[in-house]
Amino acid sequence: MFSDLAHAMGTQPGQGGGGGGLEAFIPIILMFVIFYFLLIRPQQKKAKDHQEMINNLKKGDPVITNGGIIGVITNLNERIATIEVADKVKIKVTRGSIADLNRPAPPQGAKK
Repeated sequence: MFSDLAHAMGTQPGQGGGGGGLEAFIPIILMFVIFYFLLIRPQQKKAKDHQEMINNLKKGDPVITNGGIIGVITNLNERIATIEVADKVKIKVTRGSIADLNRPAPPQGAKK
């Protein structure tokens, strides 16, 4: 009795079903494509933009570090940036720890 039920639930060869071959990998491939466009690609673009900003730093640029320190670059070399955070107060940080340029905020009510 159970063997008839199991045979009835199975598919015959050539009638499809089973999802073998490439059909089994389509959902995984689609998930990878979605992850690439929603997560990986934007992160790569952000990292590229940050590296470009780091490479284009120069003396006099107002910056913000990853720790939230705001100051002006007074000296640069390949790895280290000296930042003046107050009158006669200078700190040295690695170039990679500079998060962004400290751009002034646009005036409120200004049109874009």
